Amino acid sequence: MVRPPAPAPRRRVPGRQAPLALFVPAGLGLAFLVLPLAGLLARAPWATLPQRLTAPGVLTALRLSLLTATGATLLCLVLGVPLAWVLARVRFPGRRLVRALVTVPLVLPPVVGGVALLLVFGRRGLLGGWLDATLGVTLPFTTAGVVLAEAFVAMPFLVIAVEGALRAADARYEEAAATLGAGRWATFTHVTLPLVAPGVAAGAVLCWARALGEFGATITFAGNFPGRTQTMPLAVYLALETDLEAAIVLSLVLLTVSVAILAGLRDRWVTGP
Repeated sequence: MVRPPAPAPRRRVPGRQAPLALFVPAGLGLAFLVLPLAGLLARAPWATLPQRLTAPGVLTALRLSLLTATGATLLCLVLGVPLAWVLARVRFPGRRLVRALVTVPLVLPPVVGGVALLLVFGRRGLLGGWLDATLGVTLPFTTAGVVLAEAFVAMPFLVIAVEGALRAADARYEEAAATLGAGRWATFTHVTLPLVAPGVAAGAVLCWARALGEFGATITFAGNFPGRTQTMPLAVYLALETDLEAAIVLSLVLLTVSVAILAGLRDRWVTGP
């Protein structure tokens, strides 16, 4: 009986072994990120957790957060996917500037974003005055204002994800569809979107998660009114002043959602063995 040849030993690639001096700051960095979350879990009132989770204020804030985050994600999909397609497929003067402007909400303090929204959509804003006088639509301090604030800060996540998927997609399929006589809209809906569907889904989930955790722009533009604009992050802020355990419970809910989102998207943002 002929034995199969033994597998060749794996060669260590130079540079793959990290210097020992890096492990100490790496461990400190990991501890810096993990210990606050561990502290949250350690201080959680596990004995009264079910009762606190079913409290009317918690359920109302959670329901409103889920509703507004979903509405903001739908708005981002309607506006963000075409914007990502233009940035990825169309060459025009100032494209780099437009891409930079799209990513500004990623680094802009959310409170500043809320002030900017007020200056545009407030009753005396650039568009808000016209909306109020012509259509009778008022956005600040309403549930629709929460959706608008969340969409403003969350849309860049969707645009970046979809644009990256479009750039990685094989354009030959679109060229083949055009050669076969498909129009631009038919090519976009039947070829391009199916090609980048995983990227759109990943971007939408990240967008939803960012909208769910939005605080600064929401409280500045929409206020903090229970049942109307008080989302989970705002409820955490309010509970922190009066009931620490209630704030911890609300924070646990947001932490659970965030971990679930990242776990579901692991294959999208983790590469390598």
